[in-house]
Amino acid sequence: MSQESSYDILIVEDEAAIARLIEIHLQRAGLSTQCCSDGHQAVDLLSENHYRLLVLDRMIPGLRGLDVLRWLRKMGKTQYLPVLMVTALGQMEEKVRGLNEGADDYLAKPFEPEELIARVQALLRRSAHQSLAKPMGSAIDLDKDAMEVRIADKRVDLRPLEFRVLQALMAKPDKVRSRSYLLDYAWGVNAFVEERTVDVTIKRLREALSEHGMGDCIVTVRGSGYRFTPKTS
Repeated sequence: MSQESSYDILIVEDEAAIARLIEIHLQRAGLSTQCCSDGHQAVDLLSENHYRLLVLDRMIPGLRGLDVLRWLRKMGKTQYLPVLMVTALGQMEEKVRGLNEGADDYLAKPFEPEELIARVQALLRRSAHQSLAKPMGSAIDLDKDAMEVRIADKRVDLRPLEFRVLQALMAKPDKVRSRSYLLDYAWGVNAFVEERTVDVTIKRLREALSEHGMGDCIVTVRGSGYRFTPKTS
């Protein structure tokens, strides 16, 4: 195994010209980068090195981009690494699928360099400020680093989007969060996802929490959004 090293961003892109273009603009923005061209190599690099963000092409040789993303979200070391998916598959259903699998934002080719930099910087800022302590009196333990939720020492099985929605709500107990706020937090700023997608994710989240007697912690505020109300048992 190679000696671990540290870069700001890993770029996974099999088209050399596009990879070089992304790398040049990110480096001009003051970020250090490393590139690879296939999914298997990406997994090796993510296992051995530390990154602040992953720029991931959807259509790459070896392991496909979504396969790399699924692997990433299962790994304790790297599962909360922000992921910007960059791909020529710009259809709405493809964007929704990528975001539901755990991508933090989605950028369709062709793109303007300024938009790439803006989205990368937004993800880095959000990642730097996402910290959460257990709300006082809450029976729900949320560990953002392990991306795990536990109730009475039992693990709650959540998808990445469900986890991030719960994280956003638990960050400010009893504060109402609008659907647009939850979209920006969990799906990423400028994600093209309908607000009703939040309702579907909330439904799944409640179902998962209900298995542990905590489904009513997520309260619907009609016409406004949702809030988290802590329960002690």
